[in-house]
Amino acid sequence: MIRVALLVGVAAVAALAVSVGPLYAADRFRDLREPTDAERAQIAALAEPGGLDVDRIAIESVAGNDGAGDGSEAGTPGPARVAVRGPPRRRVLFLTEDVLTDLDEDVAVGLLAAEAGRVAAYYAEFRAVAVGAVLAALAAVVTALVPFQSGFGAVVAVGIVSFWAGRRVQYAADSRAADAVGADRVADAFERVAERRGVEPETGDWSTWFEVQPPLGDRIERLRDRAAEEG
Repeated sequence: MIRVALLVGVAAVAALAVSVGPLYAADRFRDLREPTDAERAQIAALAEPGGLDVDRIAIESVAGNDGAGDGSEAGTPGPARVAVRGPPRRRVLFLTEDVLTDLDEDVAVGLLAAEAGRVAAYYAEFRAVAVGAVLAALAAVVTALVPFQSGFGAVVAVGIVSFWAGRRVQYAADSRAADAVGADRVADAFERVAERRGVEPETGDWSTWFEVQPPLGDRIERLRDRAAEEG
């Protein structure tokens, strides 16, 4: 009974850490501020097409355009980061200042719609549950609650299923974003931000089968295929 309680505790703590940990880390270690009234209105207008609804907004100060504070050279673009962190009813939208000042409106709308899709698909919650399940299965092996061979097989099986399902959830999130604002707009947003960061969107190979989130290049390709079918 104690070992079963331990497994449940491991799963719960792991899921909580994955769900709340990024929110805590962002709040504690990033230079954040509340949006001004004008910024709040701007964000609401950009988020409305994708249907993004959060409980709080935090803007991260960056110095990409003046070369101060983040290691970037003068004149280089900022990171244009957009992310929703936290569990339901505690969701926080984190975005860098350059999303509001430097990006085209369509790009910002596409990024916010992509985050709205992830929220609607419960992507973060899925990852938390998947991590909890894998660690619980591993704890069952370590505590000898199940035989090593069958327990190890269970860990591998849960991991493989989690990788596969996580990719399906991410694709479903992208599909929701495409439903809201158009597949081309979301794909354009991904490509523009990757170009801004000097990153080439990668497509998957065998090594990416062991990642929960599919490569950005594969996501863009799916969105382009959908746009072509609809067009």
